[in-house]
Amino acid sequence: MSAEAADREAATSSRPCTPPQTSWFEFLLEEALLEQHLQKPSPDPPPVQLIVQFLEQASKPSVNEQNQVQPPPDNKRNRILKLLALKVAAHLKWDLDVLEKSLSVPVLNMLLNELLCISKVPPGTKHVDVDLGSLPPTTAMAILLYNRWAIRTIVQSSFPVKQVKPGPPQLNVMSQVQQEKELTDNILKVLKEQAADSILVLEGALKLNKDLYVHTIRTLDLLAMEPGMVNGETESSTAGLKISAEEIQCQVCYDLGAVYFQQGSTNAAVHEKAKEMFFKTKELIAKNGSSSLHFTIDEERLAGYCQACGVLTLSSDDTSQQATPYSQIHRCMKSGSYQDIVNIFLEDNLTLSLPVQFRQSVLRELFQKSQQGNDALDEVCFKVCVCNTVCDVLQGRTVDVQFCQLFLKPSKEKIDFLLEVCSKSLNLENASEALKRKMAAFLKNLCLGLEDLQLVFMISSHELFMKLLKDDERKLLIDQMRKRSPRINLCTKPVASFYDIPASASVNIGQLEHQLILSVDPWRIRQILIELHGMTSERQFWTISNKDFVHAKQLFAACLELVTEFSPKLRQVMLNEMLLLDIYTHEAGPGASGERPPSDLISRVRGYLEMRVPDIPLRQVIAEECVAFLLNWCENEYLTMQVPLPLVQTNPYVKLGQLLAATCKELPGPKESRRTAKDLWEVVVQICSVSNQHKRGNDGRVSLIKHRESTLGIMYRSELLSFIKKLREPLVLTTILSLFVKLHNVREDIVNDIAAEHISIWPSSIPNLQSVDFEAVAVTVKELVSYALTINANNHFWLIIQADIYFATNQYSAALHYYLQAGAVCSDFFNKMVPPDVYTDQVIKRMIKCCSLLNCHTQVAILCQFLREVDYKTAFKALQEQNSHDAMDSYYEYIWDVTILEYLTYLHHKRGETDKRQIAIKAIGQTELNASNPEDVLQLAAQRRKKKFLQAMAKLYF
Repeated sequence: MSAEAADREAATSSRPCTPPQTSWFEFLLEEALLEQHLQKPSPDPPPVQLIVQFLEQASKPSVNEQNQVQPPPDNKRNRILKLLALKVAAHLKWDLDVLEKSLSVPVLNMLLNELLCISKVPPGTKHVDVDLGSLPPTTAMAILLYNRWAIRTIVQSSFPVKQVKPGPPQLNVMSQVQQEKELTDNILKVLKEQAADSILVLEGALKLNKDLYVHTIRTLDLLAMEPGMVNGETESSTAGLKISAEEIQCQVCYDLGAVYFQQGSTNAAVHEKAKEMFFKTKELIAKNGSSSLHFTIDEERLAGYCQACGVLTLSSDDTSQQATPYSQIHRCMKSGSYQDIVNIFLEDNLTLSLPVQFRQSVLRELFQKSQQGNDALDEVCFKVCVCNTVCDVLQGRTVDVQFCQLFLKPSKEKIDFLLEVCSKSLNLENASEALKRKMAAFLKNLCLGLEDLQLVFMISSHELFMKLLKDDERKLLIDQMRKRSPRINLCTKPVASFYDIPASASVNIGQLEHQLILSVDPWRIRQILIELHGMTSERQFWTISNKDFVHAKQLFAACLELVTEFSPKLRQVMLNEMLLLDIYTHEAGPGASGERPPSDLISRVRGYLEMRVPDIPLRQVIAEECVAFLLNWCENEYLTMQVPLPLVQTNPYVKLGQLLAATCKELPGPKESRRTAKDLWEVVVQICSVSNQHKRGNDGRVSLIKHRESTLGIMYRSELLSFIKKLREPLVLTTILSLFVKLHNVREDIVNDIAAEHISIWPSSIPNLQSVDFEAVAVTVKELVSYALTINANNHFWLIIQADIYFATNQYSAALHYYLQAGAVCSDFFNKMVPPDVYTDQVIKRMIKCCSLLNCHTQVAILCQFLREVDYKTAFKALQEQNSHDAMDSYYEYIWDVTILEYLTYLHHKRGETDKRQIAIKAIGQTELNASNPEDVLQLAAQRRKKKFLQAMAKLYF
C-alpha cells in the first residue's frame, strides 16, 4: 500500500459522514477571492491553513441514496478545491520548512500526492524505477519534493517530542486527535517501508546535473485547462520557477546527510557518508548562500550535525593530518575558508615548500573572484600578496608589481600585517646573515617609499627593524629620507627625537620613550626625562619598559657608583633595588624553568628581611617579593624559625608568609599540632570580614552599611590576592586555596560544597558568620583556582575545585569538562584507572546530576555503575526518559552491569523498539559479561568499558 492509499483509506474510515457545509456559490466566491489575493503585486502570504481547509473539503466522503459511505467523488468541485490547495503551496514556493511547520503529516502527504498526480506521475509507479533525467522538469521536481519530504518526515519522527500536558478531557477533541495519530502512524509506517527507495531517488538526483522547475500558480492553471486548450507549455523546460542544479544539490545533500546520520548510530560507514553530505552542503552554502528560492537550511543545525560527525568519525583527524598544503588550499578555495589560505601561506614562508608558480596562480584566482564583485576578498588578496612578496624577498626575487599597486594607499592595518608576516617568516636565531640582509634591505626600501611619517615610525620602531639594522645604518636611512623628495617638509632645526623627523606630540613622546628604553647613558636619560615631563605629566615613565633586566642592571650599577662616595643610605637603597631586580631576573628566567636560585641570592633576600639600617624603611614591594621568593623556593624553615619577631609584628607580608610556611611545614600531621593552621585561618577570616556601620537617615531610620574592603585585617583582600598570585609552589597554593574553599563552605546557605585537598585542617565554624563577606570569598576562590591552573593545568585536585565551582553555579557542561579533565590527566587519558581519591562517590554523583540536567539520560545510567554500590533506582529512572539528548543505544556497549542491560531489554520490548532491544541483547550476550566468569575477568571487562566510555565523553565535552 502506498502512502497515498494509506491516507485515503484512513480518511475514508475515520471522517464523519456529514454533507458539505459550504454552498456552491460560497465556494466559487472563495476561489475568486483567493485568486485575487494571489495575483496582487506584493501579496501577503496566504494562511497555510487554507490548504487544510481546501483538502478537507475535497476529501470528505459522500453518502449515496442507500445511506452508504462512498469515497470522495472526482468531480469538478473537488478538483478545483485541490487545485486551490496546490496554488497556496505554489505561492509559498513549495518551501518544505514552511509547510512542515504548519501542516500535519496526513495533510502534507495528501498535498504532495496531488502534486504528483497533476504533474503526470502515474499512480502506483515506483519512483526508484523512473529515470529523472528523461522526465519533464516539473515532473522530476515533484518526485524529488515528495521523496525529500518522505526522508525528512522519517528523520523528524525519530526525534523525541515533549509531551504536552493534556487539558480537561473533551470527547470530540480526543477522538479527532486519536484519529489523526492513527492516520500519521499508518503513513509513517509506509514511508519507512519505502525509505530505501526514497534514498536511492535522492542519491540519483545528485547525479542529475541540470536545472529543474517547480510548479507556479500559472503552470497549475495551464494544467487545469481542458485538454484541447493546453498548448504544451507545461512540458517545456522553461515552465515554472527555476531551481538551479546547485540549489538542488545543496538541499538533497542536507536531507541525505540527516537520514544517514539517523541510520548510522551503529554503522561507522554510514556516518562517514553523513559527514560527506554535510560538508558538501557547507561548501555549497559558502558558494551560494543558505537561502534559496524555495528552501532555507538552518545553518546552526547544520553546524551541530558537522560537529557531531567530527566527533563520531575518528578518521577525520587522520585525513586532516595527512592532507598536503596543496589539498588543504584546494579545499579552502572550494569552501571559501580564505583566512586559512593566508595561514597556510604564512607557515610556508618558513618552509618554502610551495612553488612560486602555484602561489601566483592562487593569488590570480583570488583576484578574479574579487573582480567578480566579492568585495570581502580584497583584504584576503592583500594578505596573500604580502605573504608572496616576503617569500620573494627571502628567495632573492624582485618585488612584484601587484604588491606596489596594493601599497599605493598604505594604512596602519596594512603595515601591522606586513610586519607580522616579516617577523613570522624570519627566524632570527637560525637565519643566515644573507637572509637578514635581504629582509633589512626590503624594510629600508619600504620606509623610503612611504610618505606618512607615522607609518615610517611604525616600521623603524619595530623590534625586527631594530635588530636587523645597526645604528649607523639607521642614521644613513635618516639622511636618505631627508634628501629623497621635496614632498616631505623636513625641519632644519634639530629636534630632540630619535629620528630627527618632525611629527605630532604623541609621535614625539613615543619616539622619546623608545629612546629612553634603549639608552644606558645616565646623562642622556636625564635629558630625555626632562623633555618628556615637559610634554606630559600624565605618565609614569619608569613603567614603560618591562623585563628589560640587563639595561636596568647597568643603570642601577651606574647609580650605585655615583652615590657610594657621598651617601651610605642611598647606596643601601640602590642595593635594595638591585636585589629586587635580581629576584625579578631569576624568576622570569631560570626560575621559570624550575632552576633553584643561587645560594648568595637567597642569603641576600634573608639579609634584606633582617636588615636594620636607621632611616631606611623597608619598601613594601621588596618585602612582598622577598617573602613570595622564599615561599616559592620552600625556605619554610627560615620563615618559620629565623625571621626576626619585630619584623613579623610590623610587616603583614612577613607575618602571612610565616603562617603559610609553618602550615605547609606541618602537612601532613596530627590535628592537635596544627595551631598555626588555626592562626592562618583567623588572619584570613579577618581580612575577608566587613566592618559594619550604622547610619541614621533623614527619615529617622537606621540603615546598615557594609564596607567591602575591611581595615580590620593585616591587609586588604585585594592585596592578599595580589600577593598570592606571586606564588608558584604547588603546596603553598594548595594550602591557601583549601583555606578559601573551607571558608566558602562554612556559610549557612551553601547548597553544594566544594572539595579540596587538606580541607580538614581548617576550623569548621566561625563565631560571627555575619561579619564575613562571603560574596568576596566566592570571587576569590574563582580567581585563585583560575590562577592556580595557569601554574599547573594538570593538577587534578585544582581541576576538581574548578569543576565544583561550575557545578555550584549551575554550569553543568563546563563542570563535566573539568571533572573529565581531572580524570584524564591522572590516568593517561583514561588508559589507566582513575584513582579513587579523584573520582570519589561525590564526584561521580555530581557528574550524574550534570548529565541528568543536560538530558543525557543514557550517560546517567552508565555513570551509576561507577559508584561503589550501583544506583539502580537512578539508572532505571534515567532509562525510562525518552527525551534524551545523548547517543542512547550507541552507548549500550559501555554498560557492563547485566541487571541494567536486562532492564533495557525489557524496556525496549515494552515500547516495541525492536532494533534497540536487539542492541541491548547483543551487549548482554558478550561472553566476558557472563556472571560465571572469575572476578578478575569481570573487573577487566568493566575497566575496559569505563575507559572507552570516559574517552568518548572526553571527546564530547573537551
